[in-house]
Amino acid sequence: MTDQTPDAASAATAGDRGGVALELRGVGIQFERPGGDPLRIVSDYDLTLDRGGMHCLAGRSGSGKTSILRVAAGLVPPAAGRVRWEGLEITGLADDVVTTRRRQHVGYLDQRGSLVPGLTALENVLLPAVPDRRTRALSRRARDLLHRLGVGPRATHHPDRLSGGERQRVAFARALLLQPAVIMADEPTASLDRATADRLIALLRGLADDGIAVLVASHDEHLISAADSRTTLT
Repeated sequence: MTDQTPDAASAATAGDRGGVALELRGVGIQFERPGGDPLRIVSDYDLTLDRGGMHCLAGRSGSGKTSILRVAAGLVPPAAGRVRWEGLEITGLADDVVTTRRRQHVGYLDQRGSLVPGLTALENVLLPAVPDRRTRALSRRARDLLHRLGVGPRATHHPDRLSGGERQRVAFARALLLQPAVIMADEPTASLDRATADRLIALLRGLADDGIAVLVASHDEHLISAADSRTTLT
């Protein structure tokens, strides 16, 4: 079940700031169970998110927040419904096409802030630029993002020398590298102390105000209150 703020399904935005970045229409999500009927966790979910809007998927653990986020990011297909990025229907596209489009359109931050162990923080941030051989061209932007997020001095450190919060911020810099239309983040403040979490929330809010669409899954009341709209899953 979902409980949306009044404008959440039709326009999750504080105004028209550049067009629709993400659409979910009639999305259903289920898990297969050996020897039993599929477990449906989300049914007939709709969302329209404009550039400049910040929407929060809120609710208890296991309510479907992460699952919706992963479907919206094209990481898993929905059991039913459609997903569009800036009008492009991605449902049914080949995996390699979705992967390429995702890298261009979506900056995704998972809950663990997953980094490649053998790479430095800076090299991890530059990973999205590798397929297009743009690492040298984007090196300065990567360093600037690390400094903006307060981990600039850790650029040459490997993940095992970073705290959980530092790894999360490096992963966030990576998500921002290619200036995506949409930032999607799963519990982005979960491993951060309150002061650092509030700075990250302010950054997300600033990105939305600058015209990027922001979709987050969180139970952090500070983050929920910073969003323009929310869906509460139960």
